[in-house]
Amino acid sequence: MKPNTLTFDCYGTLIDWKRGIVDNFKRFSRLGNSNDLDIFNMYVELESKNENDYSTYRQILSTTFLALAHRLKLNPTEEEAEKFADSISEWPAFEDTVSTLNILGENGFKRIILSNIDRSLLIGTIERSKMQVDGFITAEDVKSYKPQTGHWQELLKKYHLQREQVIHIAGSIYHDIIPASSMGFETIWVNRYKESPRDGVYPTHIVQSLSEVLKIL
Repeated sequence: MKPNTLTFDCYGTLIDWKRGIVDNFKRFSRLGNSNDLDIFNMYVELESKNENDYSTYRQILSTTFLALAHRLKLNPTEEEAEKFADSISEWPAFEDTVSTLNILGENGFKRIILSNIDRSLLIGTIERSKMQVDGFITAEDVKSYKPQTGHWQELLKKYHLQREQVIHIAGSIYHDIIPASSMGFETIWVNRYKESPRDGVYPTHIVQSLSEVLKIL
């Protein structure tokens, strides 16, 4: 059976998650000179601890902002944390995102986002970035966060698909490639941030940008 549906992680794959986190954390925490990579790595570590039990992603964004600010010995406010959460819809798309999604749609592929986020925040991102997609499934829909497999289970049920019809495209090994592979999906790892491959993890394909996906398909 030939794949006809492409599923995408959003933040880190279509949207520059790293730049969005770092720039807006510094903006709302009023942090001065700092190591951007350290901020990003600490944020990711703290956020992952908040995703074991379901709460809204807006709450997770706010809670993680506060936790990181306290770790850096800053004096954050609830208002700053809420502004950080609201900013996610403004985080920039990668430069090849919109054009690649358009071309894939023109070539007959259904494009569905599977994201660890709330519906309203994702809709804001899609509208602001002008991304053309055919649907989405969020953590709010399945009440769980990747790497749990609820997003993929809902995908197969909602869109009446077989695994062989789907290719999952994502930038996160932990949140996406490992669970999707374990369920038998073909995967494309978009290694946006030039990370080292993880031992024992074998994506079907590895690319450095979303536009390279066009060559594979």
